[in-house]
Amino acid sequence: MSALIVTGTGTGVGKTVVTAALAALAADRGVPVAVVKPAQTGVGFGEPGDLSEIERLSGVTDTHEFARFLRPLSPAAAARQAGKPPLDLTAVAEEIRELRGTRRLVLVEGAGGLLVRFDPDGRTIADLARMLDAPVLLVAEPGLGTLNHTALTLEAMAHRGLDLAGLVLGSWPAEPGLAHRTNLMDLETLAARPLAGALPENAGSLGRAAFLAAAKAGLSPQFGGTFDAAGFKAKHLSTLHR
Repeated sequence: MSALIVTGTGTGVGKTVVTAALAALAADRGVPVAVVKPAQTGVGFGEPGDLSEIERLSGVTDTHEFARFLRPLSPAAAARQAGKPPLDLTAVAEEIRELRGTRRLVLVEGAGGLLVRFDPDGRTIADLARMLDAPVLLVAEPGLGTLNHTALTLEAMAHRGLDLAGLVLGSWPAEPGLAHRTNLMDLETLAARPLAGALPENAGSLGRAAFLAAAKAGLSPQFGGTFDAAGFKAKHLSTLHR
């Protein structure tokens, strides 16, 4: 009945792992969930892509990919390089609406960041979110440089009238450095709300049972987990000035 868009502040910030964690928690609660990847780039036909990773980690096999291009570029550029038609986001939105009619939750993982181009007209995952009137979960990296990327993405979301479902750190290191820890307070200030989660680094290498445990610990109760933003922040800031 509902859709959730998962986007990131850039490429490689942990969108796929976060999407898998959301799917794993929904399935664990018995929620009928589908996962959509509108366009997969950088992967050949017959090769495992992001949806294969999500299936492996979460056990959810109700997955849907609408376009695939070999070059590791934006969907618009990859389609152009391949000499193929670009992804039709209007058609994708209609497919997701149909899925939404029979599933309680549809997770939609974007490509790269919020404003990556899907077609020659410049439409993005932000446009798809508006077509679906769906909230957006933003995945960010916790280290140096994230504040600017996160601020710009949140500003672009606000400008487009998109609803922020939460801010999740896609890969929290086992031994966070000074930048990681000091960024916690600033990221919450930028989002104007507590963090919605933090997945541990290398979570994608875990087996399914261990990944489910990491998902529960790493995502907030609004997504079916037990993540405590205040406790997480207190833990990592307690020794900051010692």
